[in-house]
Amino acid sequence: MAKELDNLQEKVNWHWRNSMRPVRFLAFDARAALPLPLLLVYARLSTIILTIVFLLAFRHLERKGLTFPAAMRALRANFVGRERPAWIRAQQKKFTDWA
Repeated sequence: MAKELDNLQEKVNWHWRNSMRPVRFLAFDARAALPLPLLLVYARLSTIILTIVFLLAFRHLERKGLTFPAAMRALRANFVGRERPAWIRAQQKKFTDWA
């Protein structure tokens, strides 16, 4: 009886188990598919190539273990670099590479 009750409880709450999974569009993270609406509006060869390159680049990063948000943070960190001019000297932290 207790096992049946547990199974019933699990069936009622099955959707919560998948609520934190990333949203997928075909084989890609849905956020990496952002150029697709642009492709629908402006269907040119350049837009097709840009969309394919964008999707393949993020697919490659995902296979390496980097999610879309983590890839965006890494890209931002590479653009900004080590210098943080808006921070006063006392607030600046030393970067540590733990790899």
